[in-house]
Amino acid sequence: MNSEPTPNNDNPPQGAPPAEPRRPSPTGRQRLIAGLWPPRITRAQLIVAVLLFGLGLGLAIQVRSTSDDSTLRGARQEDLVRILDELDDRTQRLEDERSRLEAQRTELENSSDQAEEARKQTLERERQLGILAGTVAAQGPGITLTIAGGAAAVEPDMLLDAIQELRAAGAEAIQVNDVRVVADTYFSGEAGAIEVDGRKISAPYSFKVIGKPQDLEPALNIPGGVVQTLEKEQATATVTRSEKIVVDALRPAERPDYARSSPQ
Repeated sequence: MNSEPTPNNDNPPQGAPPAEPRRPSPTGRQRLIAGLWPPRITRAQLIVAVLLFGLGLGLAIQVRSTSDDSTLRGARQEDLVRILDELDDRTQRLEDERSRLEAQRTELENSSDQAEEARKQTLERERQLGILAGTVAAQGPGITLTIAGGAAAVEPDMLLDAIQELRAAGAEAIQVNDVRVVADTYFSGEAGAIEVDGRKISAPYSFKVIGKPQDLEPALNIPGGVVQTLEKEQATATVTRSEKIVVDALRPAERPDYARSSPQ
């Protein structure tokens, strides 16, 4: 009998596609790594991880916050007493400093008020002295005395008498024509050529006087006074009251040669 030849499987039949090569099977280590990476995290695992992280953070904060208290709890009684004494001393020093600063502030406020008041009084005193010395202008109620007519018969002593009567009646500032009258003012010359402090004035003679009008006018009109004396010399004297008299003729401030202010 003729036996049929056994087909050889190693030799694929003609026309069939070549077989793919076999891949080696993975080792146990490779299978372990493939199972762990990339990690497969479920939603439940993620929630548990967040909760555990929050719990750990809270414990860390709690431990840190109680570390100082535990330090004090572990201190000896002598140390605690010393700490309390230091705190009391520090508090007392702060209280003393606050009291000192408040007292200093009060002192500064009082001194500022006193200095301001002293400054105001000094300025007021300076103004008053300036009015008396004729170095500053002045205004206020008063009268105007005008002497006209018969100027040739008006002597310097008649004008000086008028000044004396006005001062006695309380005149505070006087101006004759354009000359300021002060404590050492003098009249010289003769009728028709009168001089005040060396400055010539001419008729009509105008007196601007600041003071109480109710006292100044009667002082000039008393029987035998200035007005009647001038009328006897054929001169006319007119007195006019006013609520505002301006005395603006000024004298230069003179510095004394020898006299100086005294502290007493």
